[in-house]
Amino acid sequence: MQIAERMSRLGTETAFEVLLKARALEAQGRNIVHLEIGEPDFDTPQNIIEAAKQALDQGFTHYGPSAGLPQAREAVADYINKTRGYNLWDADHVVITPGAKPIMFYGMMAVVNEGDEVIYPNPGFPIYESVIRFLGAKPVALQLKEEKGFRFDVADLEALITPKTKLLILNTPQNPTGGILTRDDLEQIAELAIRHNLMVLSDEIYSQITYGDFHHTSITEFEGMPERTMILDGFSKTFAMTGWRLGYGLFPKDIAKLVAKLQTNCTSCTSSFSQMAGIEALSDRTLPRVEYFLERFKLRRDLIVEKLNEIPGFRCHKPLGAFYVFPNITGTGMTSQELETFLLNEAGVACLSGTAFGSFGEGFIRFSYANSVENIEEAMHRVKAAIEKRLG
Repeated sequence: MQIAERMSRLGTETAFEVLLKARALEAQGRNIVHLEIGEPDFDTPQNIIEAAKQALDQGFTHYGPSAGLPQAREAVADYINKTRGYNLWDADHVVITPGAKPIMFYGMMAVVNEGDEVIYPNPGFPIYESVIRFLGAKPVALQLKEEKGFRFDVADLEALITPKTKLLILNTPQNPTGGILTRDDLEQIAELAIRHNLMVLSDEIYSQITYGDFHHTSITEFEGMPERTMILDGFSKTFAMTGWRLGYGLFPKDIAKLVAKLQTNCTSCTSSFSQMAGIEALSDRTLPRVEYFLERFKLRRDLIVEKLNEIPGFRCHKPLGAFYVFPNITGTGMTSQELETFLLNEAGVACLSGTAFGSFGEGFIRFSYANSVENIEEAMHRVKAAIEKRLG
């Protein structure tokens, strides 16, 4: 059988591979603490579950429009306007998809041609580079720097722009580092995007998970950017709805129509009852539960950062958003991949090599703190004991 050449350009998400290895060890009787998957350990808020049940009883079990139910698209537009502090979007800008990854895939497919260059954050979510390569475009890595709180130098971005640059991918708050681009950063980036006529894919899936005085700013808040920006967001992280597979994007209206057409060809539409649950998730009734999630995430963040900085060979920056830490592990004398394997097999702690997020992730490792305080304490105890034993 001859496989299509394009399949050789498609990457993967290493978190699921590590999860598979961890499950295999558990099947042998090992106890593994899972800090590899970016999934809140909380259950979906009950009011959202009840809304889905009610929608099923009301007959929301049929096909809907490819772009999403009108009332769900309107709810998304209202939510984005409210949380970003402006009044720019309406339902015609919105496409609702089964999970947020299709927004990334469809959005890039709609605007990127073979041979175009796409600038993306590195270390960053691995599917960015995977989709760029799959489309026959050239991925151009933009390094996030530890000394800048895992932001990038805008001057470095400008140096990467060429006449072939078509798209810039931003992710703030960021996976895997928890870094946040400042308002000043985004203002300078917007000026570059307009001057060089770039499209922007703004991955804002962690927009509501920030700590202290650090709040999310969307690049669409700057004049001239809504016309050239595709926002990616969804329900999985903020509302603990990973298994619901419910995401959405906001686009210039002409691109939204193309994205809806891609959805028609791929999945037809997103399940109707889950969209009704999504409407409930975006209501003020869910806010107290989201605030509780954030309180717990902050507690866990502070704990894991403190514990990691007590481990020989580790140096951990305190993230400002999302629910990941990305400690520097060069002091251990191991590569990122060696340490990932060592901690899984010797300490019973599943985590991800920094290189799972790109070449600039070497020397780092990612832990998700979307887990209980008890599990985080146990994991850090195991990691410290294993490292101290290895280093003598």
